[in-house]
Formats: sequence, structure tokens, C-alpha cells
Amino acid sequence: MQRQRGLTLLELLVVLAIIGLAMAGVSLSLRDSSQTQLEREAQRLVAVLEAARAQSRTSGVALIWQTTPEGFAIRPALGASPIAARTETWLAAGTQALVSTASPSTNNAALTNAVVLGPEPILAPIRITLSVAVANKPATSLNIGTDGLRPFQVVP
Repeated sequence: MQRQRGLTLLELLVVLAIIGLAMAGVSLSLRDSSQTQLEREAQRLVAVLEAARAQSRTSGVALIWQTTPEGFAIRPALGASPIAARTETWLAAGTQALVSTASPSTNNAALTNAVVLGPEPILAPIRITLSVAVANKPATSLNIGTDGLRPFQVVP
């Protein structure tokens, strides 16, 4: 009797079912949670703020980082400047930023929607609270800040 080579239809279906289950498990584990999206947005914002701070120092022109409904904008403080304004959108929909600055003389926190990045190496202490509101879930938040001397970083 001669034996046939190859797969039967049942064996092929079992292999396809196993591959399908494995792909479903991988796709579910690769989904970004709102906390992961927020951490990625915070790291991106830290890099953007530090780049704008360095650009302000080298050009001698103060830059203003300001929140917009869809994201944020970086523009020069002076009207006639060789630095072009740029706007960017948030990576995740529903992301919001709230800026608080502490006045060294009064030690009170003031809420604004802008950060002035001047050419001086020292800034006022700044804290930016990023939050993402996702439907049917409580909003998660993360803080970015500087004490005025150190670079911006994610703070607890």
C-alpha cells in the first residue's frame, strides 16, 4: 500500500485555527493603553520643550509654547523674528495640557496655557499636567516639569 504525502483538510484547519488564535492574542497585547499613550506623549513633549529651549538660547529670541484645542504651538515672543511658528497635534485624541507656574516671591501657583522659554539659562519653575480622557474610563494624568535649572522631565 502506498502512503500519500501532504496534509489532510482536518490538519490544515487545525493549523489555521492555532495561527488565528495566536494572532488574536498578539494583536490584543499590542494595543496601547491610555497610560502608555500618555507616557509617549509626555516623552515627546519633554523633547519638544528642550529643543525649543535650546533654540531660544542659541537665537536669543524667547519662544512661547502654548496649548491649542488640538495640540500645541511654539511661536516667537517677538512679532518680527526669523524663527517660524509651528503647530503640532497631540498623538492621542482627547489629550489636554494644563500649565502651572509658581511665582518665587509669592509661592502661589498660577494656571496658564503658555510657557515662555527665554534665552536665559534659568526659567521659573513650571509644571505641565497632561491628561487623556477616554470614553467610559477615568482620565489619567502625568506631570512634566522643571525647577528652572534642570531640563524638563516627567515628574511624579
